[in-house]
Amino acid sequence: MRAWLPERQVYGPEPAGERDTDALNRVFADAFTDRYRRDGLVGVRVPHLNPQVWRYALLDAGAGAMLWRDEAGHVVAFNIAHRSGTEGWMGPLAVRPDRQGAGVGKAIVRAAVDWLIEQGVATLGLETMPRTVENIGFYARLGFAPGHLTVTLTNDIATRGHAAPALLSQRKGDAGGAALAAARRLVGTLSPGYDFTREITLTAELGLGDTSLVDGDDGLAAVVLWHSTPLAEGRPKDEVRVLKLAARDDRAFDACIAATEAAAARAGIRRVAVRCQTRFEDTFRRLVARGYRVRWTDLRMTYEGYGEPPPRRGVLFSNWEI
Repeated sequence: MRAWLPERQVYGPEPAGERDTDALNRVFADAFTDRYRRDGLVGVRVPHLNPQVWRYALLDAGAGAMLWRDEAGHVVAFNIAHRSGTEGWMGPLAVRPDRQGAGVGKAIVRAAVDWLIEQGVATLGLETMPRTVENIGFYARLGFAPGHLTVTLTNDIATRGHAAPALLSQRKGDAGGAALAAARRLVGTLSPGYDFTREITLTAELGLGDTSLVDGDDGLAAVVLWHSTPLAEGRPKDEVRVLKLAARDDRAFDACIAATEAAAARAGIRRVAVRCQTRFEDTFRRLVARGYRVRWTDLRMTYEGYGEPPPRRGVLFSNWEI
């Protein structure tokens, strides 16, 4: 006689909110730990994300934050889809290990694709680990194609000897509003339709980091949104992470990296991490020449018909991870 088993069903999507953080964290840690194990990294245990980072991701995504539940009401999968103007991307996303291979992954990716297209995005992408051919093949079957790499580089800096940084948080009232508007114009000039102001504002409201500014002779020359709040739960502040960067030319890029390093030093943080898209070959070389070392790589993939256009000029980094 066979034991009776309840029907294994998945229900969703439904909105993911801050009340779901613990459940999202469990699925996230279990799924990515299992992924590393299958890639041969048996001893790696992925920690829970900082609840403040989850809060930022969920608020940034808004209605694009989706989750699915099993027959017992437990979270079985999630996909957090983001939109920055006409730029759309998804991440993090995960399926609980015991429910993988049953079509849940396809359902959560398709739901996010449909939602982003409904929002009118012109670019739609995600990032995955380049060595994980399973993932690349999975996304390829859903209409995604591989593009360039995003290379994470870090530099350990001196905490003294930097010029005083110019920060958005220092500009109060009308001056702050003018700086935010200038940042919107700069990003839109480099990549029409892109808009990082929601992420900049949300970062300030949640106290996760700040935005470094570089003024030129004729207006804002560069802007860098960065976080200093630790990614992993319970970890100290040991790194400033660049999420968004826009610079109108190479000179402005060098100045904004220096400004970000100065901001890190002011906060007593010695390490700066920059996620550089490798389509900017000269920019990558400039970072290496400055002392930055490669730490990690991610493969950028975009949906058919929704590729990532190069900026008209200058440098534009847009992080597709939280």
